[in-house]
Amino acid sequence: MEPELIQLSPLDAHNQTLAENVHPPRWQNPTASKPYHLVVIGAGTAGLVTAAGAAGLGARVALIERELMGGDCLNIGCVPSKAIIQAARVAATVRDAGNFDIGVDGNVTADFPKVMERMRRLRAEISPNDSAQRFADMGIDVYFGQGSFVDGNTIHVTRKDGSLSTLNFRKAVIAAGARASAPPIPGLEGIHYLTNENLFSLTELPQRFGIVGSGPIGCEMAQTFARLGSEVFLFERSDRILSKEDKEAAAIVQRQFERDGVRLMLNSQDMSVAAHNDGRIAVRVKQNGEYTETVVDQLLVAVGRAPNVDGLNLEAVNVAFNCDGVEVNDYLQTTNPGIYAAGDICSKYKFTHAADFQARIVIQNSLFALGPFGKKRTSDLIIPWATYTSPEVAHVGLYDHEAQAAGTEYDTYIQHFADVDRAILEGQTDGFVKVITKKGTDKIIGATIVAENAGDLISELTVAMKNNIGLAAIGQTIHPYPTQAEAIRKLGDQYSRTKLTPFTRKLLNALRQLNVGS
Repeated sequence: MEPELIQLSPLDAHNQTLAENVHPPRWQNPTASKPYHLVVIGAGTAGLVTAAGAAGLGARVALIERELMGGDCLNIGCVPSKAIIQAARVAATVRDAGNFDIGVDGNVTADFPKVMERMRRLRAEISPNDSAQRFADMGIDVYFGQGSFVDGNTIHVTRKDGSLSTLNFRKAVIAAGARASAPPIPGLEGIHYLTNENLFSLTELPQRFGIVGSGPIGCEMAQTFARLGSEVFLFERSDRILSKEDKEAAAIVQRQFERDGVRLMLNSQDMSVAAHNDGRIAVRVKQNGEYTETVVDQLLVAVGRAPNVDGLNLEAVNVAFNCDGVEVNDYLQTTNPGIYAAGDICSKYKFTHAADFQARIVIQNSLFALGPFGKKRTSDLIIPWATYTSPEVAHVGLYDHEAQAAGTEYDTYIQHFADVDRAILEGQTDGFVKVITKKGTDKIIGATIVAENAGDLISELTVAMKNNIGLAAIGQTIHPYPTQAEAIRKLGDQYSRTKLTPFTRKLLNALRQLNVGS
């Protein structure tokens, strides 16, 4: 048996997607006569980490991918989006240079085709990390095609040319991910619209750009395209953006959107779309009881995800699934105990870093559960996340409303960046760090940060939660001055001041008098 290896070719200025080499190299498979210890379906983050980790620990591993190595994150998600977000941030920084008494002659414009060309070039530079060749070099057998379960020990891989490979396994991991799906908007099936799967193939900047949904993807792209020069209309059913985030945090981002020129179409109900007579797209919504129509050049639908369960033949192996994905227990086992799942296909946390750590759990539980470390639980993971707007919004643990709903009593500590020297010097005072602790203690149970680099700052609080480090210890830890991270240390000082009861003050005053006199 010879699995087929397809090396991903680098992107050039004209390519829209990563392509397969038409003459793929091949290699002999010395272990094909034996069942694989682990067969992994899907070469996104969860699948790649699972395969690499298991192979590194001596397991015989097969990796199946039906499309592109690297999954959404590399090809149509984190990597391309952050590349163009950074370009937009630079454009905004230059436009705002006058706030720092720096003169910029002429208009600041973005060369959108070159911005997208840069994104594809950088994506190509990163892609070898996820290439089939790299994983083959680890001793992993890489198969390209549709993986489909035959029974509890057999998987078929059907290639695009119709040829078939049969793989025998002891354990399997479903890491096939999820894809963009659109809500049932009347007229949507009759127009060409964008999702994250084709957004990064654009080569011309839309003059008028409509975006449906103000979750993380919708918000990131709304601000980015506005800063790159589009007139952006952001349609949202609720009365605010980022409705799942802290209300005060979302309000700060919303104010920045207004400064960036994003047209916020909040409370948009009863939406329908239609092809306009000039080839553009008409979006009709009801706001405050009245219908309005907005005509745009392109429409991005940034709501909805669907699990990639099609073609897997999960019924044949008694793996239960629903519209949200594959059903798993706390150990990431499916309803078939010999088959596991990880990543977007089974998790409510659809983040690359969450998929990474779920993959580590799968390796432990599928191959080494009887060892000295036992089984690992997903409920033990503390998962932070960030939305990469400007400013960024990052969160970990519980929100206030979640603590209230759970009946958890808590204390709240807030440090605004308006009182942090580094933020003042950098003109980034519109933000805060909020930490909630278990009532009467310094035990951190949740945190939200709004700042330009909130995604980096949240890690300190995540480490603290993971290792049961309280606010008091953070306050006693020296932070460099001046940094924005000093805002987190100041929260430790806030907590310590709450311990200064009247009795404590009297005791300290008495000790002072004993040492230095009255």
